[in-house]
Amino acid sequence: MTPNKVREQESNDLESGANRGGGRGRANPVDAHVGSRVRLRRTLVGMSQDKLGHSVGLTFQQIQKYERGTNRIGASRLFQFSEILSVPVSWFFEEMPNATREQFAPPGFAEEEVPSLRDVRQQDPIRRRETLELVRAYYRITDPKLRRRIFDMIKAASKVQISASGNDAEDGSDDES
Repeated sequence: MTPNKVREQESNDLESGANRGGGRGRANPVDAHVGSRVRLRRTLVGMSQDKLGHSVGLTFQQIQKYERGTNRIGASRLFQFSEILSVPVSWFFEEMPNATREQFAPPGFAEEEVPSLRDVRQQDPIRRRETLELVRAYYRITDPKLRRRIFDMIKAASKVQISASGNDAEDGSDDES
């Protein structure tokens, strides 16, 4: 879609009351992606929708609408979220599906192939809910010595599993704390 067509579509959507996503009730794919990244980061830092909303003067229902892409996040609000969630504004646009990028890219400016968000979620263990819960629980352990012992135990258990499967590859992360 050319930039002029995007502006024309947005103008038509504004006049009709639609959410710029191609019709009523359907979120714009960019808005949905940015909202999902807000939710991911909020979850990673262990913040509730209510707490995030309170910190910017909104209700948790408004945060829900942002996270679903139902409501578009303005630049100043996105900047507030980036400050509160300790990420650069650009972070909210990372890992955007290629199809979404192509829809809004001017002709001749296509980017190289990137995996879809669904593919990334399936391949990347950090995106799984189980991982988020594990990280949150780990950081709730207040005793640093106990936390380190648990860390070492998990690393040892994963090495035992690697050895048992016959895979000699190490992850090279022995230096992390």
